[in-house]
Amino acid sequence: MTPSNHFFLTRRQLGALAAAALLAGTGTAGAQTYPSKPVTLMVPTAAGGTTDIAGRMLADPLGKALGQPVIVDNRGGASGVIAAVAVKRAEADGHTLLMQYSGYHVISPHVTRQKAQWVPEDFRAVANVLSAPQVVVVREGLPVKNMAELIAYAKAHPGKLTYASSGPGSLQHVTGAMLEQQAGIQLTHIPYKGTGPALQDLLGAQVDMTFGTPPPFMPFIQSGKLRAVAVTGKTRVASLPTVPTAAEAGLPNLDATSWFAVFAPAKTPQPVIDKLTAEIAKVVATPAFQQKASELGATADYMSPQKLADYSKAEYLRWGKVVEAAKIEGE
Repeated sequence: MTPSNHFFLTRRQLGALAAAALLAGTGTAGAQTYPSKPVTLMVPTAAGGTTDIAGRMLADPLGKALGQPVIVDNRGGASGVIAAVAVKRAEADGHTLLMQYSGYHVISPHVTRQKAQWVPEDFRAVANVLSAPQVVVVREGLPVKNMAELIAYAKAHPGKLTYASSGPGSLQHVTGAMLEQQAGIQLTHIPYKGTGPALQDLLGAQVDMTFGTPPPFMPFIQSGKLRAVAVTGKTRVASLPTVPTAAEAGLPNLDATSWFAVFAPAKTPQPVIDKLTAEIAKVVATPAFQQKASELGATADYMSPQKLADYSKAEYLRWGKVVEAAKIEGE
């Protein structure tokens, strides 16, 4: 008599069950043993900018929480492509992460399509840690005190004013193009491999102005070596209370807020993502982290993986339209 298939499993079904059990066991074990070695947090800019600052603010407390060092590795250049590709190609086990700058994540893919080296889908969202509006900053000695005077100076000297950015296609680059469009002025773009090098040349009067999140500029604004003439967010920055928003200065559509978030390679296991985001959420919620962010003109802004994924997708679509309208080209 032939046994009924209702009571016996085929070899294929038994194999499938065994494989599922093995995967489940591997996932649980992975969560329990992760991390098993130091974690590399790759930063797509040179040292000194807000992306680098965000990574270093997070690295030490996260390392203590995880029980393994979190090492910041700066891989600046090519509008974030170098670091992004390195993390994309890394083993998807949570030991190599990307401290991503929003401008690179939602703008660079639009201006580096021909290279097609990475797309946002190559990564899994882990957590957002900082958000900050950009400030329009001018060098010491430039004879302008506010946005109206800056626009007037630019109109009187078409193409003479130079502005630095962290690279072609960066948020600073696109914000400069937006300012040109909305104010009817002509500026000259000077790209760098990150905000740090751009800041050094701004302090040395090699360029006239830049756009960027407040953290790297705050000490120099406070000392008078740089002057902030406007904030590109919807509200003023608490640590820069006298600096008006672009809307208050007559440019209501000059709205550019940056965010700084952790991403992992696309195939990173869910238990590892869960562990990382839980520990990052605790770090961002600490008074020390929040106070440091506020002092730097930023906001400690945790987002869960799902919220970050949804937000970054919406930002990708929004900035894609801006890049197309401004005909921005990358490296």
